[in-house]
Amino acid sequence: MKILVLNSGSSSIKFQLFLMDKNESIASGLIEQIGQENGHAVLKANGEKYEKFVQIKDHHVGLDIMNELFRESGVLHDLKELDGIGHRIVHGGESFKSSALVTPDVIKKIEDAVVLAPLHNPGHLAGIKTAMSQSGDVPHVVVFDTVFHQTMPEYAYRYAIPYDLAKKQHVRRYGAHGTSHHYVSMQGAKFLGIPYENFNAITLHLGNGASVCAVKNGKCVETSMGLTPLEGLIMGTRSGDIDPAVITYLMRQGELKADEIDTFLNKKSGLLGICGTNDMRDVEERIEKGDERAKLAFDMFAHRLKKYIGAYYAVIGKVDAIIFTGGIGENDQDMRQKVCDELAHFGIKIDANLNKDRSNKGDRCLDASGATIKTLVIPTNEELMIATETLKLIKK
Repeated sequence: MKILVLNSGSSSIKFQLFLMDKNESIASGLIEQIGQENGHAVLKANGEKYEKFVQIKDHHVGLDIMNELFRESGVLHDLKELDGIGHRIVHGGESFKSSALVTPDVIKKIEDAVVLAPLHNPGHLAGIKTAMSQSGDVPHVVVFDTVFHQTMPEYAYRYAIPYDLAKKQHVRRYGAHGTSHHYVSMQGAKFLGIPYENFNAITLHLGNGASVCAVKNGKCVETSMGLTPLEGLIMGTRSGDIDPAVITYLMRQGELKADEIDTFLNKKSGLLGICGTNDMRDVEERIEKGDERAKLAFDMFAHRLKKYIGAYYAVIGKVDAIIFTGGIGENDQDMRQKVCDELAHFGIKIDANLNKDRSNKGDRCLDASGATIKTLVIPTNEELMIATETLKLIKK
């Protein structure tokens, strides 16, 4: 069975085609700069790269070009040949506790959640509606980044602001990266041979955006991102946790205006704000050259991460594994080593040689002798998770 996964943004569409009989990706690509003069479309399939440089007026034209590239590659000739299409949705609000087949009511609820994700949900909706118009009777499924976190108890997701106002305006912790946290926690349980319903883990999705999730008995009970992806860890350009009074103080000092707050916290802070780059690879290159601000940024990132791991250990009570994933989590041996070394008193001990070994890109265990909590590196695969969810729902 062939499942196409679409991740539609306001000016781009990422896509991946899966052959689900083998859980295998057979093609992937990107349509970018939609609505701009210089559009770009690329498809990788059959060991080849197929490209077009052309103006892409809207999402409809974008999918037309995607179809042209598919036909050129020979892996797909028409969207109507598909068995299903899965769509990644950043925010489902409080309306969705699971993935869902697309219906007019589902589309309406995603539209209602636009206020919670104004940068993402409109693009997702454009991708859904366009794909539906081109795919005939092929079923469509929406998979939400927020759904995995919907199992959090109210005392964990509620903020200590006036209760009635929070309910009225849907202000609560929703979390993000849920599809990734769900995937790597399931893979971790499988890797260790533990039934998922009995599996306890702290999952670390570390990239330019970063979040932590506490998984108890296979369900999310706490996560670091909140109403938006701003809360929690220090990230590439996001501040993460901050005293809200910092903002009012800077405004009183004339350093910040109300319409600058969002950009200040989301795009000018984090690693970038500390040392001038949002890429951890650049941070570590600068450390090697003696850059003290880069060293500070690295240490601050690790310290915040370590605090969350400790807090979530307290929340779960018994931890089978901590799981590193995402660009930094999977590839940054120095960050893994520092964090794990400083948590040795928890029973987390990793072998330095295993940690440095780059020959194994799959699921792997880094444990040193005497470790009582497993440390795993599991490459995330959100697209496969979406394809799997899509197949499960269309079979029902």
